Amino acid sequence: TNLIHRLIMKIAAAALLLAASANGFTAPRVHNSRTTTSLSVSQADLDGAQGMIDEILKTKNCGPVMVRLAWHDSGTHDCSITEEWPASGGAIGSIRFDPEINHGANAGLAGAVKILEPVKEKYPGVSYADIFQMASARGIELAGGPKIDMKYGRVDATGPEQCSPEGNLPDAEAGPEGKFGGAGGTASTEDESAAGHLRKVFHRMGLDDEAIVALSGAHTFGRAYADRSGLGAEKTKFTDGSATKLSDGSETTSYTPGGSPWVENWLVFDNSYFTTITDESTDEELLKLTSDKCLWDDEKFAPFATKFADKDAFFESYAKAHKALSELGSKFEDIE
Repeated sequence: TNLIHRLIMKIAAAALLLAASANGFTAPRVHNSRTTTSLSVSQADLDGAQGMIDEILKTKNCGPVMVRLAWHDSGTHDCSITEEWPASGGAIGSIRFDPEINHGANAGLAGAVKILEPVKEKYPGVSYADIFQMASARGIELAGGPKIDMKYGRVDATGPEQCSPEGNLPDAEAGPEGKFGGAGGTASTEDESAAGHLRKVFHRMGLDDEAIVALSGAHTFGRAYADRSGLGAEKTKFTDGSATKLSDGSETTSYTPGGSPWVENWLVFDNSYFTTITDESTDEELLKLTSDKCLWDDEKFAPFATKFADKDAFFESYAKAHKALSELGSKFEDIE
């Protein structure tokens, strides 16, 4: 009887391995039951994770890519989907799985997940979803941005079957047929105008016009790369490895050269995006995309874009919009 029982267990284990292989993904490392269940996380673990994340951000100056990682995890949310969690997508940590991590809009983000793996290894009780969102918020705060009233205790998606379909994230420029977005994703985001496309993307998440403009202001932080978004130069005078400013007034050359920024001091989070895009005298190597310029051309976006030339006004709206984005679709458990 014991022999038969052991044989059955071996067959079952083999079947599970084959199923994983058939799904075309590498199963995430199982640190303990909290990796994929909803047990409460402790405040001590969250504090420890934040300390590790802060050190990573300061050492690698990788805040911008962490913002992109967190946003692309949460930005898949569709507020019209009412089925049981996590069907509506959002900040659920599903971006770590194939196929989502290999969606076109997520090019380059596998490296960001890898950078954060040591945090998960040391603090397995903290979900991937929390780690991604924490790295984004801390990246902004450490770069001089506003303090964001973050909420933690997110539950992780458990496998690739819980990934959102491709096509829910925004485009910066029109495609070859002159239209922004497409028919893919949970709802069509296709539109002939950049402003219309942005509304279809962000209104689907449940965010309003003020949030769209405020979140666009995060382009003050980071660069665009041709091999990721299809936009930007190989490098510019601001990203060629020469010194760039940090929020404390110091300078650093500790970053990977390449890409095109929207502003000169692209490792500082401030409101310079809203004073640079409309300034015709700015350096020609700085990005000014159609999805940027439409914030001043669209009559409903323009009042916010103008308002955010004031740093305090921008920070106030941005902090609210970032918090809302970071909680889209999330399922929270109590923190111990």
